Amino acid sequence: MPLELVTIPCLQDNYAYLLHDAASGHTTLVDAPAAAPILKALADRGWHLDQILLTHHHADHIQGVPELVAATSATVIGAKADAHRLPPLTHAVSEGDTITIGPDTAQIIDVTGHTIGHIAFLLPGMAFTADSLMAGGCGRLFEGSPAVMWQSLSKLAALPAETLICSGHEYTTANLAFAATIEPDNADLQARIARTAAARAAGIATVPSLLSEELATNPFLRANLSHIKAMLGLPEATDAAAFAEIRSRKDHF
Repeated sequence: MPLELVTIPCLQDNYAYLLHDAASGHTTLVDAPAAAPILKALADRGWHLDQILLTHHHADHIQGVPELVAATSATVIGAKADAHRLPPLTHAVSEGDTITIGPDTAQIIDVTGHTIGHIAFLLPGMAFTADSLMAGGCGRLFEGSPAVMWQSLSKLAALPAETLICSGHEYTTANLAFAATIEPDNADLQARIARTAAARAAGIATVPSLLSEELATNPFLRANLSHIKAMLGLPEATDAAAFAEIRSRKDHF
């Protein structure tokens, strides 16, 4: 029986995720923007929280941890490289490590760029990417360089196309509006913009998204394409340099 995935809106535009294994009753949380909506989601389903996975140190991803730990005694797993900026960790992990989530094994990969020490959790068919790869975009580079972020995104782009990308914010509408300035004639992008508008009008979350959809519409994953480089006026640029130009444009969009 596969893990059940629940997407929980938190704060103004954050998302947390619950993963539940019905066979064992084991429940895992990815990121903790706020305790109250997460505790409600658990109570509504009669689930007990066993472990909390943290992607990076920003407050809107960790500030619910103390209350959740106090209420559930859940263990806390986060990046060893970021441990000094995270709540107290039960277990610190690095790229290449694995952890158990119900019946599945999750791989840890370093996706430094938005922050140094940002990690993603990879499960069969799912990737919890928080503020690295986002629906229609990527996180602002607060700490990492464009070259490092491009490397991180390239790791994620190489996953199977049917992978669900479980990212950390409801930024899709704005991300796609920017994407249209890079590729105005991308039919897949225009169709996604329409689907996103309909979903938001109905109050439906636009995450998770499929990696195949990101590869077809997300300009930050498409910086290696020759027609994108030409549209940027950088036909001879490296992939990382084209990504840097797109990221700079988004920062000023």
